[in-house]
Amino acid sequence: MKVSVAILIVLMTAAMARAQTNEPALDVDVGGMLDAAQQFAQENLDDDVLQALGEVDRDQVENFLNRYEEFLQGDYVLDLTQLKGAANTALPLLEAHEETQPYAAWLRARLDYFDVAEELKTNAPSPQPVPGTNPPPVQMNPSFAAEQEIWIKKVSPRPWPKGAEKFVPKLKSIFTAERVPDELVWLAEVESGFDTRARSPAGALGMFQIMPATAKDLGLSLWPLDQRKQVEPSARAAAKYLRQLHQQFGDWRLAVAAYNCGPGTVQRVLQRYKTKNYAGIATRLPAEAQLYVPKVEATIQKREGRALQKLNVD
Repeated sequence: MKVSVAILIVLMTAAMARAQTNEPALDVDVGGMLDAAQQFAQENLDDDVLQALGEVDRDQVENFLNRYEEFLQGDYVLDLTQLKGAANTALPLLEAHEETQPYAAWLRARLDYFDVAEELKTNAPSPQPVPGTNPPPVQMNPSFAAEQEIWIKKVSPRPWPKGAEKFVPKLKSIFTAERVPDELVWLAEVESGFDTRARSPAGALGMFQIMPATAKDLGLSLWPLDQRKQVEPSARAAAKYLRQLHQQFGDWRLAVAAYNCGPGTVQRVLQRYKTKNYAGIATRLPAEAQLYVPKVEATIQKREGRALQKLNVD
């Protein structure tokens, strides 16, 4: 029986997966799961699979995945700079084996988060102590405008991703049929680089990185064939979900933020800060969402010459 080295990360995924509401994950004994995977492999797998499993640097991949999940759910964007080296180390380890390449596709689409966070940190003013207080000064998140500026520079020289020419016309027709602005098909570039194999450690899958619970709510089948990996069903589900989120929030920035971190999270932050617009929560969302929204905006502006906030709604 030929079972893939993906067992190593599938076990991690099963424990780390959560509904797409951005609720805090439970503490996970990743090392214990990796040991269990290794023991299972020794008892059940053939020699060449064992060799591939042994070639994966467990410590480095485990360390990166654990810290990345933690930092993305944190509030502070600049903390991501601490993970740049680990991400660059983990990527070739994941790319080296066919079984773990879906995770590499997911990570590859996010490597620029670390570059942008690093540039934001370089440009950030030093926090100033408050006179008469003992606690150290608190570093504030970069402004939405500062992130926009860097993302525009980052995205502007990029050619179309591999596969985009093949997929974009079909995706646009699907989004149009679902009464969603067809420019939003470029979420697939941000989510996966148009790679249908992309899989996140949290359980999101496919070109549009749809979580299992969301997929079921949108009518996608997960078994025996996972429709999240199929272009047309996943695109239709993503478009339907975006339409629902825009109907809920009445704003494309808020809808895109909710696509990333979940509508429950966005609603709670809006209520906490007593606002109804994205500007009021732009620096208060989870770190990944703070980076995600301006990246989506810059990508749509580059590919379509349209501003996210000015997209037409049918």
